[in-house]
Amino acid sequence: MTTITSDSLSSTSGSRREGSNPLAEIRVFWGQFLAKVLNPYRPELHYMRGPGPAWRAKQIAAAQRHPR
Repeated sequence: MTTITSDSLSSTSGSRREGSNPLAEIRVFWGQFLAKVLNPYRPELHYMRGPGPAWRAKQIAAAQRHPR
């Protein structure tokens, strides 16, 4: 899950520089926000939750070669 920290919000915080454009700051904020929200990389979807079929096949073959 993506989080937005205070660092990424610092450009839109109360401290404004002299001559800054509030509309430009809002546009920068929403640009960064949408880039993080719409990021297609989702590592949690590809996280391996346990041994896969190759590991199981290897263990079954090893168990058949060396019965207890």
